[in-house]
Amino acid sequence: MEKNLEQNQYEVLTKIFRALSDKTRLEIIKILRDKGGEMNCGEIGERINIPKSTASYHFRTLREAGLTRTRKESLNIYVSLREETFEKYLPNFLDTL
Repeated sequence: MEKNLEQNQYEVLTKIFRALSDKTRLEIIKILRDKGGEMNCGEIGERINIPKSTASYHFRTLREAGLTRTRKESLNIYVSLREETFEKYLPNFLDTL
């Protein structure tokens, strides 16, 4: 049982580190941290000057790693940090950006 739990934690950490190994995704995390709440995906994409399709890929990667959550309202998609993930797996990481 303990081995499965440890293996699961390694899988989670692997997804997190893969997601954070990209400069653009780190920029997205920093923008969200500085905002302190949710932001419209389009607004974030404009700030870092990336095409919508590229932004969608980065948002999906962050969401699948458990680092962000998304919420759809009408035609708008909003993204925010999952601070509990950072607190559990990467304490103080957000302070380093």
